[in-house]
Amino acid sequence: MASLFSSLLNAGGSAPAETEEERARRLKMERYEQISASEVRRAARVREDAIPYLSLLAIQFLPLLGSERNLSVAYFWVLACATVYVGGRQETIDEPEVVSKQSAMYAPLGASASILLLYVLIQNGLDPGALYAVIVVLFGAISISDVGVPILRGLLPESFAEAEVDVPAPLAKRLDLDPPTLPLDGLVALAVGLSCAAAYWAPGIGMEDKFLVSNFLAWALGMTSLAAISLGSFQTGALLLLGLFCYDIFWVFGTDVMMTVATKVEAPIKFLFTAPPSDVPRSYPFSVLGLGDVVIPGLFVSFMATLDRELKPKNVSYFQAGTAAYAVGLGLCFVVNEITHAGQPALLYLDPACVGTALACAKANGQLDEVWNFEEGRPQVADKA
Repeated sequence: MASLFSSLLNAGGSAPAETEEERARRLKMERYEQISASEVRRAARVREDAIPYLSLLAIQFLPLLGSERNLSVAYFWVLACATVYVGGRQETIDEPEVVSKQSAMYAPLGASASILLLYVLIQNGLDPGALYAVIVVLFGAISISDVGVPILRGLLPESFAEAEVDVPAPLAKRLDLDPPTLPLDGLVALAVGLSCAAAYWAPGIGMEDKFLVSNFLAWALGMTSLAAISLGSFQTGALLLLGLFCYDIFWVFGTDVMMTVATKVEAPIKFLFTAPPSDVPRSYPFSVLGLGDVVIPGLFVSFMATLDRELKPKNVSYFQAGTAAYAVGLGLCFVVNEITHAGQPALLYLDPACVGTALACAKANGQLDEVWNFEEGRPQVADKA
């Protein structure tokens, strides 16, 4: 009876069971199609944001005009604001890692432990910078190869994006390539990343001659971080920014730890600009903007883009207001720095500006409760209006 039932099923056109090899091939093709579709979206977004990307490119030539203070401020301000804008709008291939409330709560403690460890090593005559830089530069090169693909596809002719490079059969087999080709734009982006890493480590070249390479590596790391991490909920984001707000103020104003580590550990975790000439000798020849001063509030501004997509505000765009708040907060930081001639914890100005603006926009849009209780992936309460 069972065999008769099975025969009837087969006669009815039921599909044969999928083998493990067929399943692996199918999943591989589905993944390939997912990546291809994502790359199309990423390139389209770069074309939409062509002006900010071109601004990021043009600003790299600003150091050629000199090292005056106003040039360094313009460089940092445009670099940071444009990065927060394009980083918050960039398309991603995979879903980002969501930060939990517990992780947000303990982030300032982890950051404090890390910076204190580096400080102790430096004060005891040890140099942790070399090993640290090796790891960061490696990740920076990989990040360049990732963010470079949509930029090349977005700014160059379509024929470039479609070009493929044949791979020798042994290498194609080892890499499990089917067909045995690699995209030209991906190889070019990887070559750029590896070239930057090689230039960073080139012997006999001081940081004064390669700081723009270091900045490019740091920028790629920042863009990758903004794409790979999501705050998940408004309360998590506010908690993270509050904790790092206190962290930044304490280690900058309360101790010499932050300034010591920032100037002694040389790695692409900060943006540099040659310091202006001065009659007073400087212990460090650069003005500095920490990568965290871009990424941490940038994550919150990116989250505000999610609020726009999910809550569809009627009066004020959360993302546009957040980007403007970041620009104003960073500008205020530079003004205070110029007045006091002392290093400033940028998050002191950026975090309240971003969180306060988000809440003000929520009030203006009549969505204060929705924003405060917003969590990605959870059905949102309909707008009362």
